[in-house]
Amino acid sequence: MSDQTNLQVAEFDWAALGKKQSNYSEEEKKKLDELYFSNIKEISDSQITEGTVVGITKNEVIVNFNYKADGVIPLSEFRYNPDLKVGDKVEVFIEKREDKNGNTILSHKKARANKSWDRVKEALERDEIIKGFVKCRTKGGLIVDIFGIESFLPGSQIDVKPIKDYDVFVGKTMDFKIVKINEEFRNVVVSHKAIIEAEIENQKREIISKLEKGQVLEGVVKNITSYGVFVDLGGVDGLIHITDLSWGRINHPEELVKLDEKIKVVILDFDDDKKRIALGLKQLTPHPWENLDPNLKVGDKVKGKIVVINDYGAFLEIAPGIEGLIHVSEMSWSQHLRSAQDFVKIGQEVEAVVLTLDREEHKMSLGMKQLTPDPWADITVRYPKGSKHTGTIRNFTNFGVFVELEEGIDGLVHISDLSWEKKIKHPSEFCKIGEKMDVVVLDIDIENRRLSLGHKQLEENPWDVYETLFKVDSVHKGTIVAITEKGATVQLPYGVESICPLKQLIKENGKQAKVDETLDFKIIKFNKEAKRIEVSHTKTFKDAQEESNKKEKSDNKKALKKVKENIEKTTLGDLSVLSELKSKMEGGEKK
Repeated sequence: MSDQTNLQVAEFDWAALGKKQSNYSEEEKKKLDELYFSNIKEISDSQITEGTVVGITKNEVIVNFNYKADGVIPLSEFRYNPDLKVGDKVEVFIEKREDKNGNTILSHKKARANKSWDRVKEALERDEIIKGFVKCRTKGGLIVDIFGIESFLPGSQIDVKPIKDYDVFVGKTMDFKIVKINEEFRNVVVSHKAIIEAEIENQKREIISKLEKGQVLEGVVKNITSYGVFVDLGGVDGLIHITDLSWGRINHPEELVKLDEKIKVVILDFDDDKKRIALGLKQLTPHPWENLDPNLKVGDKVKGKIVVINDYGAFLEIAPGIEGLIHVSEMSWSQHLRSAQDFVKIGQEVEAVVLTLDREEHKMSLGMKQLTPDPWADITVRYPKGSKHTGTIRNFTNFGVFVELEEGIDGLVHISDLSWEKKIKHPSEFCKIGEKMDVVVLDIDIENRRLSLGHKQLEENPWDVYETLFKVDSVHKGTIVAITEKGATVQLPYGVESICPLKQLIKENGKQAKVDETLDFKIIKFNKEAKRIEVSHTKTFKDAQEESNKKEKSDNKKALKKVKENIEKTTLGDLSVLSELKSKMEGGEKK
């Protein structure tokens, strides 16, 4: 190789080999470098700066931040902002100016996180609506990315309606409001429901401001309960009470309306804040009473269906929305009132007579018994005094028994007229409800529709016989059946019971008689009206002793009188004999 050749090789720019050759001089290149580097920021690791989106690919976002090279950020860090486009300004965190491959490592997520708490506080204070990305489901709610911070969205704050499936929201970007933060634990709670409620409130205010009583609106059936129907009027709910659904009676609102059904309603009333709105449906149609036959009058017969039954009566619907009350006292001529359920049933077709009619008050009273003859019209003919009948025991009171002779004819058997012999404290001791009882008519009160009946009068009064058998001072065999503190009960012949005072139970040996002993008893009192006999055992032997003493005393007096009469006729010797006899007799009398 020649020297010339060697010189050319030595001067060859090997660094420029394979590169485009520049036409700039060294001076020009120097100026260009100064201009280029003057526009490049001085950056350092862990610095936050602002950049501009210059490109978006399937997986990455290219950001220019005035550095010698653009940075690349994963698109997943912008999930919260699906509207990201070229030209948007974004904050970036410089993790590394150059990695081993010379690339700048950026993070948008970390840039947001470093400034997130200031942003969170600001959003809370301003009640600002912000966007967030729903990352995943967790216990009781969802995890939402807000400014790069994982926040909690409770299930109750997702929507105004209960949400069953939380998974349908995962991966979605939604609007939220921050409702609570805890700086110490870096916790954030957000709500989507609050935004919906705010919108509803705005709608409500607008709707409520235009509400007027009597206004007719269209709404959607939102909820049906046993007491009424809730209607959505376009953000404002109103209630149609069950009584305002139909002029006629209904058992449940579901008979007339269905969920999500569109219906027209009229505003009946609302409170001062118009938060409680009362609606009506039946008011959109004329009142049924306006169509009632103008010729209907008291005394006319009507037909209808039993729609309501209470203890005091039943309501008969003669036309939809037109009802009359049949009081239980107008269902039967019987004075023994029962429950309306004993006469009619729900849904039963019934004929009745109009008793009262008030068209202005929309009231009507009806009667059923008027369709049958009044059994009291000829009561004195069919049930004269002294006549005997058989009836059914319907009811007890403390003072007697009500006996029904026929439907509408009841009579009272007083407790004192049940039995001649037994002392009855309550009628249940003597008879049972539902049993048959023979009675005799004692008295008739036509004005008050009352019959006085007797049962014992069917037989002769045995006390008329007892009065002749158990005369005072007569003695009879009796058995002690019971002893109490007040005295003993002694059963006399024919099963007649008597009372013996305790002091009259003392026997001749000084001891008190006992239960089941059979002894002689003397009648000491007899009261026919009170049906009371009082006896004594003690008197049976005491009275006999007194009688014996009286007789002996009487015999001694007669003998003494005879002696005195014969004294004058005796001799002196006889006198001494008689004197002796007299002394003996007088001594015996003293004894």
